[in-house]
Amino acid sequence: MSAYVNHYYPDENAIKNDKELIAWWEEIKEKGHPDKKKAAGWPSLKTPKDLIQIVSTIAWVGCGHHSAVNFIQYAHAGYFPSRPSIARTNMPTEDFDQIPEEFIDNPESVILEAFPSIAQASTVAQTMLILSAHSPDEEYIGKKIEPAWAEDPTIARAFEKFKMRLNKLEKTIDKRNENSELKNRHGAGLVPYEVLKPTSDYGVTGKGVPYSVST
Repeated sequence: MSAYVNHYYPDENAIKNDKELIAWWEEIKEKGHPDKKKAAGWPSLKTPKDLIQIVSTIAWVGCGHHSAVNFIQYAHAGYFPSRPSIARTNMPTEDFDQIPEEFIDNPESVILEAFPSIAQASTVAQTMLILSAHSPDEEYIGKKIEPAWAEDPTIARAFEKFKMRLNKLEKTIDKRNENSELKNRHGAGLVPYEVLKPTSDYGVTGKGVPYSVST
């Protein structure tokens, strides 16, 4: 991100003189978040460093972060006992005096009554399945450069460097998954962490970071 911004906006004057860029940032604040437009904490847009922070945050939220929480949903919520979407009855408390007799006699039936119905669970599972699936024509981060940008040698080199860093990231993820000393990554019953691997096949894979501004 720094290489791109510094190439097109080498100094403060370049930022200041780009009226479209300034209008874009104002629109994000004024129209994108009208309820928060006067809140403290909005970064200013005056320098290349400011722009790097802004676009990096937007890119991360809409791309990397979104992928990390979205494409793993079916694995976590598809099996509803792991993450029930609704409780139809009050769950028993740890206070023994308030535990109903039917729970002591048959705890499984009480818990099943609290869990979603078959119809409710099926609806949520299907929704999670759709949300977690990649389409066949998905475009992944670092996979290919925009043709217009490829014509600029500086940007083309920056893209290749970024692509190499993504490949290194993928190897780091694989290495950590294979490390037997990392108990949260390796062992019986543990699913390898792959959600931030840059690319993926289509369908539900639990990995892959597409270009996205869906958030």
